[in-house]
Amino acid sequence: MSEKILQHRHDEYHKLTRSERIGYGMGDFAQNLVFGTIGGFLALHMLTVNTISTATAGFIFLFVRIINVLWDPMVGTYVDKRSSPAGKYRPWLLRAGVPLVILSALLFAPIPGIRGSVPFAFIVYLALDLVYSVVNIPYGSLNASLTRDPESIDKLTSTRMMLANSANLLVYTLFPMFVQMASPKDRSLKDTGFFGLKLNMGNYTDPSANYAWFGVYSIYMVLGAIALFICYKFTKERVVATAEQTANVKTTDLFLELKNNRPLIILGLFFMLAFTFMFFMNTVNGFFNQYVVNHSEWMGAIGLVASIPGILFPIFWSRLKKIFGKKGFFHLFLGMFIVGQLLTYVWSRAGMHDELWLAYIATFIKQWGLSSATGFMWALVPEVIAYGELKSGKRNAAIINAIMGLFFKIGFTIGGAIPLWLLAAYGFNETGANQSANAIDGIIITAVWIPIVLAAISMIVIQIYPISDENVTDINRQLDEIRV
Repeated sequence: MSEKILQHRHDEYHKLTRSERIGYGMGDFAQNLVFGTIGGFLALHMLTVNTISTATAGFIFLFVRIINVLWDPMVGTYVDKRSSPAGKYRPWLLRAGVPLVILSALLFAPIPGIRGSVPFAFIVYLALDLVYSVVNIPYGSLNASLTRDPESIDKLTSTRMMLANSANLLVYTLFPMFVQMASPKDRSLKDTGFFGLKLNMGNYTDPSANYAWFGVYSIYMVLGAIALFICYKFTKERVVATAEQTANVKTTDLFLELKNNRPLIILGLFFMLAFTFMFFMNTVNGFFNQYVVNHSEWMGAIGLVASIPGILFPIFWSRLKKIFGKKGFFHLFLGMFIVGQLLTYVWSRAGMHDELWLAYIATFIKQWGLSSATGFMWALVPEVIAYGELKSGKRNAAIINAIMGLFFKIGFTIGGAIPLWLLAAYGFNETGANQSANAIDGIIITAVWIPIVLAAISMIVIQIYPISDENVTDINRQLDEIRV
């Protein structure tokens, strides 16, 4: 075997350094900071501050996602067919990253004359979502291009999820608290839930809070841009398609992967279900705190508790996978999520709203389960790409990530649009300070019970996932033999 081939194989199995893992993970940090805030708070802002009707907002989310069904495969094919001296995937972090952060900020921009403008909200949100695909698909493909070493992939997944959840800390803990602190109407000294810490906070669901939303988000926008640049600088593509494979990429490869790559379909269904129940919960989380338990001032403290498992515990994922197995890992943490959701329901009951300890326990358990199950699933994508390469002879990393993106977008669509329609069907009043009992029931069903059902279905789906750790080793061995 030639020295060149040996060196190439060694490079593909490169042991990622800590700085490389952190560098890549900054891409997750950036995307969660920029797009996570959109997913968690845009609906609340759109309905209350921007005064767009609940049903209309639901249709905006739905229509934009439908367009993605055609857009994502086009992006995946375009990226897979091209390369540059800087790499096949890395350059897109900057090319599309800058427009991404600018468009996201425009959704909160207090531009005179456009408050309540459906066309403006639709056009900007559509543009944002299209650009997000041009960042997210290459970024996901880059994950499978850094190394083929299984241990490094597990460690990389843990590191990136720690950084992703650090961004979630800024999003779900500090963002609503900062916006309330900057909101001018109905300001008063309120207990934040941070061990007696009281802050002067206003009503961030009033239209007068538009400048507060934009000011806080602008800071997040700058941080996101810096994080994307760090990701670009500290990553290197090692496992890439050959020139021949790149030249042979076709749009129809999407259908080839869907036909021949069974693990891809099963993992895609798991992604779809996971993101559906995640965004069902995230979309109505602000409504739940504002109208069901009447403690929006606690969102920062509860968000802090929610972020702890995702930041501190990913280092144990690899060890837990060895103990429980790949499928047992997901069953364990999806079960924890369901238990946490049941405790959240107890918190929603009359007489329990002021029990902060219960909110802490429920949130900690469900977020530990959620962050682990939805975080570790990304470690399965590189093995699905390798499986597809073995079956088809093509390393369609971007196309496969586009397919995963489609499943993600379907889940995001269902989780973003249907909750708003359910709230409308249950009589949610966009301008009311208080809601009817029927509307409260709608929020609880959407935030608690539907995610429980979908999590249970996800446990069934992951049980039939066919690639074991032994299969991964065998797939890599066969690919090595083919490339010699």
